Amino acid sequence: MWQLLAEATAENTDVISKAEEVLTMIYGYLAKYGLQILAAIVIFIVGKWLAKLVSKLIAKAMTKAKVDTTLVNFVENFSYVVLLLFVLVAVVDRLGANTSSFVAALAAAGFAIGLALQGSLSNFASGILMVIFKPFKVGDFVEISGAKGVVEKIQIFNTILSSPDNIRVIIPNSQVTGGNILNYSVNGTRRVDLVVGVSYDDDLQKAQTVIREVLDADERVLDEPAPTVAVSELGDSSVNFVVRPWTKSVDYWDVYFDITEKVKVALEANGLSIPYPQQDIHVKSGLVQS
Repeated sequence: MWQLLAEATAENTDVISKAEEVLTMIYGYLAKYGLQILAAIVIFIVGKWLAKLVSKLIAKAMTKAKVDTTLVNFVENFSYVVLLLFVLVAVVDRLGANTSSFVAALAAAGFAIGLALQGSLSNFASGILMVIFKPFKVGDFVEISGAKGVVEKIQIFNTILSSPDNIRVIIPNSQVTGGNILNYSVNGTRRVDLVVGVSYDDDLQKAQTVIREVLDADERVLDEPAPTVAVSELGDSSVNFVVRPWTKSVDYWDVYFDITEKVKVALEANGLSIPYPQQDIHVKSGLVQS
């Protein structure tokens, strides 16, 4: 019995000795690395707070500059992630680890992601340029990459148009900035270009007067710049007038259709005709002698 008690006591002594060794080791690590770990924790907490604060300030400044909300949110999140990466690098460095390999890994990952998202990044960069330089705004009627329509949305990666026949057109921003942009709304006024033909037998002065009366009677036709009504071509079947009134951009299509109709009706009411293509064939008969 005394022997069993002695063995149990010896085992307990060994356990206590090992526990003391572990605690001594822990105390040693805490004495050596405790301040570094504490400093790393403080750097992470403060750095995370600063990253959030700076990203919020950037978003606030962009909002005051009336930048698109979608772009503001994206830049806010992106700047926060980038700043947080710098904080993590600082934390790793404070812990005494080799940060060069960590930074190299981040750079390699960023390069790989950049290659994979090359097209998207190009569209993103183009979207930022569009927000800065503002070649058009929502509601403008534009022609981009061969597509015409009213601008519905200017997003980070693409621009959305609504065509005159109500088709949704989505154009990548890189194509928008990489080609010609025709903005029909930005100047506020547009010129309506019409060609009106009358017969060679008609009185040209009278035809010109009738056309001008139609333009003068329409309140949507602007006085300045003055409309142009002039003979432009002696065609095969008609004498052609160019009719070029100016109107507000929002009234363009209404004026285009109404003036076309009213000019025809007015010419016919005044005894003038709009000829259609025709050919006169003269046949000469004769006897064939053998």
